Amino acid sequence: MGLDIRLNQRLDLQLRLAPQIIQSIELLQVPAMDLLEMIEKELDTNEFLEKAPSTEVATPAAPEKKPEGEEETRYDRMDVWDDPATRRPRSTDEGVLSAKQEAMNNTASVGPSLQEDLFEQYQLLDADSRLLPLAEQIIFNIDENGYLSCSLEEVCAPLADRFDAADGVAALALVQSLEPRGVGARDSGECLALQLDRKDPDYELKRKLVLEYLDDIRKNRLPKVAKENGLELLRLQELLASMSTLSLRPGQRRTEDRNHYIQPDIIVEWTQDGYDVRLANEYVPELRLNPAWRDALTSPDVPREYKEYVKRKVDGARAFIMAVEKRQKTLLDVAKSIVTRQRDFFDYGPHYLRPLKMQQVADEVGVHVSTISRATSEKYLQSHRGIFSLKDFFTSGTQAADGTLESRDSVMFKITEIVDREDKANPLSDDEIVELLRKSHGIDVARRTVTKYRKAQSIPSSRQRRKF
Repeated sequence: MGLDIRLNQRLDLQLRLAPQIIQSIELLQVPAMDLLEMIEKELDTNEFLEKAPSTEVATPAAPEKKPEGEEETRYDRMDVWDDPATRRPRSTDEGVLSAKQEAMNNTASVGPSLQEDLFEQYQLLDADSRLLPLAEQIIFNIDENGYLSCSLEEVCAPLADRFDAADGVAALALVQSLEPRGVGARDSGECLALQLDRKDPDYELKRKLVLEYLDDIRKNRLPKVAKENGLELLRLQELLASMSTLSLRPGQRRTEDRNHYIQPDIIVEWTQDGYDVRLANEYVPELRLNPAWRDALTSPDVPREYKEYVKRKVDGARAFIMAVEKRQKTLLDVAKSIVTRQRDFFDYGPHYLRPLKMQQVADEVGVHVSTISRATSEKYLQSHRGIFSLKDFFTSGTQAADGTLESRDSVMFKITEIVDREDKANPLSDDEIVELLRKSHGIDVARRTVTKYRKAQSIPSSRQRRKF
């Protein structure tokens, strides 16, 4: 068997997306503010794409007449073809901000992090300056919830040549004295103990409860805790009630403010004739081609290379305009279909949300289901019921006894209602909730489904819900 180089021909079929289709897909799946950013970027890179006349500045005044005897320089008559960007409309400096600039100006500034705040507090303490490097090491190993993310020995290991174990304990005690109270704890019991008031007459008893019986308290084993501590059950409940303001995540009180501002893409307004669905597109500028492209292609004085350049830019601008318009139309069609199919949700509330699949909307709109997924990704709808993600309107369902379908959210709402009405001294088990759903609402679900929905809503088990 010999090794040689051969030249072979092969006929092959491959599916490749055109650049215009790729661009259309990208525009469809981006949220509102990202769309605005992409438009601004395209305006910056394509001089033959511009905003509608409403954003153009007025025609500049005629140039001043040169005094007699002053010769005109070449800078006074710049050739328009040497600088295509000069044909673009200029933005005004009259205090009118773009939508993106306005959004940035209205965004709250990000404050200092928890670690930065703790370090500033520590520097104000009247403490031994020798412990500062060790305290800094501890502070910057505190996580966003306020806990020391690793053991004290591991934190102090890089500085073991300068500090001993006693120094580590002293530095940790100083850090734990900072605000918010509870930071620097190594477990939840220590976190709660650090937040207790030492002047409280019941300080020692409360400290014992959070350090030794926290697991029993979480599992609602109050009779056992009361018996082992020689307390009446009512007295124990009073102590626990007085500690209800303590936080298991003290660091979240001082974490960075990372508010996510939502810009809705769809506005739904109630009218006497039904619901009016429209795009919230006031932030999307109207785009058009710069009329100068015709002069560039028809003028005999323009070089052929430049005409080819203009043609490529004009084709790109047209494709971008069509992609933006297609995105807006697809998004509006999808939103109208969702509002029509979820009419009960808007009329009566979230617990009337109906089961809906993306394939149903895709069949109605006449697009592929992947298009629906992209169109609803990170898109929000504003209505009199609030602001919701378009993804929230797609939910699975459970068939009721009468043949109708109940959505997942509707079943979860009914479970919450049943738990709210139960006898707290004898709470319902998941099996009993299954029976009530079947008898009262005609919904037949498995016990594991009830358990899953209950946990999804952070509803404790029947043992933990029991009130003694």
